Amino acid sequence: MAQHEQVRVAVIGSGFGGLGAAVRLRREGITDFVVLERAGSVGGTWRDNSYPGCACDVPSHLYSFSFAPNPDWPRTFSGQEHIRAYLEHVADVFGLRPHLRFGSEVKRMTWDPEKLCWDIETAAGSLSADVVVSATGPLSDPKIPEIPGLDSFPGKVFHSARWDHDYDLRGKRVAMVGTGASAIQIVPAIQPEVAKLTLLQRTPPWVMPRVDRAISAAERRLHRALSFTTQARRGFLWGIRELQVQAFTKRPDELGLVESLAKRNIARAIKDPALRAKLTPDYRIGCKRILLSSTYYPALAQPNVDVVASGLSEIRGSTVVAADGSSAEVDAIIFGTGFHVTDMPIAERVVGADGRTLAEAWKGGMEALRGAAAAGFPNWMTIIGPNTGLGNSSMILMIESQLNYMADYLRQLHVLGGRAALDARPVAVAAWNHKVQERMKRTVWNTGGCTSWYLDASGRNTTIWPGTTTEFRRATQRVDLAEYEVVRPPLTSGADGAHGAKSGAEVGA
Repeated sequence: MAQHEQVRVAVIGSGFGGLGAAVRLRREGITDFVVLERAGSVGGTWRDNSYPGCACDVPSHLYSFSFAPNPDWPRTFSGQEHIRAYLEHVADVFGLRPHLRFGSEVKRMTWDPEKLCWDIETAAGSLSADVVVSATGPLSDPKIPEIPGLDSFPGKVFHSARWDHDYDLRGKRVAMVGTGASAIQIVPAIQPEVAKLTLLQRTPPWVMPRVDRAISAAERRLHRALSFTTQARRGFLWGIRELQVQAFTKRPDELGLVESLAKRNIARAIKDPALRAKLTPDYRIGCKRILLSSTYYPALAQPNVDVVASGLSEIRGSTVVAADGSSAEVDAIIFGTGFHVTDMPIAERVVGADGRTLAEAWKGGMEALRGAAAAGFPNWMTIIGPNTGLGNSSMILMIESQLNYMADYLRQLHVLGGRAALDARPVAVAAWNHKVQERMKRTVWNTGGCTSWYLDASGRNTTIWPGTTTEFRRATQRVDLAEYEVVRPPLTSGADGAHGAKSGAEVGA
């Protein structure tokens, strides 16, 4: 990195959000930008999660950029290696390599009210940026619970997102902690090779069959020859999920049929009534993300697997002890316990206009105008921000909507001219968040009777978008300047200074 480089835009992270932002910047004619990445390659969560069996639970043709269709997806649900390769391909095809700064973890970014820019300290040096686009993503920092005795465990310990490929699990006694999206892929992948697998389950998930298959060579040839067929396939997958949204957001009772199908799925694979009871959730399907697997339940029925329907509470030497008092001797502990989603670590490193960190501003819960802008943090935007997550569709749809908003944000700054910044008005942020939370009240995520990672410490859902992707796209198509304060340099003098202060007042009128 050049000595204190100065750029128009700094993008943080090189997963789908960061690379998508980089592509959109170039398409908008902006080339004065960098992508700051803490690791040594692109990929985000699809680089970090390389555990056995890792794959996406959204169909391949929907889990890809609309502007970068891939006619050669090998399976209907792609594996981690194929998605990561796709992101590397995007970086190459769209000429993003010159903008990438690897090994540049952001340590701190501070708003300079005099210069109207962000001063950014990274592991590779410092730089300044007029605008920051934070695309670190909610699934980037693993969460391992504080378990008494964990520090003294003599065996191997790692999180699913930091898989130790040098550790051989064959013949080992393994404890799998958690039953989320990663765990249901890991369990069937490692079950055949471990001596004993103890699954510590705090809450059982609802699991539906994963209808996965290889995409034939003929299909791929068709998609390569006639690009509209790829678009049609994507459109069909999107349309089905849009139609499903009403049941999740307005009429959760309609999910009863899906719930009965999920119970049949358990019954087909699990013949032991006691085990079946352990694996049957007591909350409405959809309250937690519905998981997809055709191998999870069969793996749990194998003789070398023990399902403990109680969370991990303590570790005594090499013994894991569950909350119900049951215990097991293990050689390794794998945590599939999720990520810091509602308390993103990046928020502790962002210092706004009033000297507060974003974490302090969000102490009462995350909230951002249209999922992008936080009050008191001028010219700072986030991709996959508060209440932009989905419970049943592809996050790429939401990312692309936020890229539309980012692009118009930068256009508005250009139209304003000179040194200018946009700071979301607190009243606008509050109004947006109130509307979102009011809609959230009747959704399955709030009424389904579960505790999920969608909820923050106070029980508020700051993660999920309570509507369709079409609604979100409309809401983020354009920046409404009435929702922002226009900030000018404080030392601007004369008529320009008076005009700058006045324009901010007029925008809010």
